[in-house]
Amino acid sequence: MPVQITWWGHATCTVEDSGVRLLTDPLFARRLAHLRRRRGALPPPQAALADAVLVSHLHSDHLHLPSLARLAAGTRLLVPRGARRAVPGLARIADVRGLAVTEMSPGDEAAVAGSAGEVRVRAVSASHDGRRLPFGPRLAPALGYVVEGAARTYFAGDTGLFDSMVQEVGPVDVALLPVGGWGPYLGPGHLDPAGAARALALLAPAAALPVHWGTYWPIGMDAVRPHEFHSPGEEFVRHARREAPKVAVVVPAHGERVLLP
Repeated sequence: MPVQITWWGHATCTVEDSGVRLLTDPLFARRLAHLRRRRGALPPPQAALADAVLVSHLHSDHLHLPSLARLAAGTRLLVPRGARRAVPGLARIADVRGLAVTEMSPGDEAAVAGSAGEVRVRAVSASHDGRRLPFGPRLAPALGYVVEGAARTYFAGDTGLFDSMVQEVGPVDVALLPVGGWGPYLGPGHLDPAGAARALALLAPAAALPVHWGTYWPIGMDAVRPHEFHSPGEEFVRHARREAPKVAVVVPAHGERVLLP
């Protein structure tokens, strides 16, 4: 059975495996603070349909409360441990919308049932400053997730390379790796196209998709290093050909659904 991936932009993907529909870091906004959506139409209402949502960390472009408020009642929400304490609005939305919140730490597992099957979701570490505010307290870790169904899919969230990545993630079939950001410079705790290709060589999945690029850009900065907005996907393909030539790299358009055997 193939796994089906739809990239909605930024770090937002729908992963369909074994009759289970998972949504990663939903961000359905045209504008977020100083960022605006520069490419790709806003995801349609059906993008918010999921059996479970995987939130990698507390930054507002990954844990976006208005987007979570669009989820259907009863949707399972997997978040970093401590998220409810760090983001009070999360508990309010969960109560109003009837969302079932499960807090996760690296190594924790959760079973998620769908219309025709079940997958297991395992939380893994991420090397990223996942605080809600840039200078807020460290109340929750940044996470990646491995979805184990007919395939094993690694959603890295936001991360840099870290020593235990291969050991924690384990063998995977598909890797969703961040390759860019929302500004002209990437700080520590991020993968650029070259770093993502090095991670790809270490993880050695059968297939990979670049995410977290080419969607949001700061207002008024259209002419500042525009290649950092437009090129990370293609640069990742180029680096991956050299670093991990056996991996099939797919670069979907916004809203495109791809099937991976």
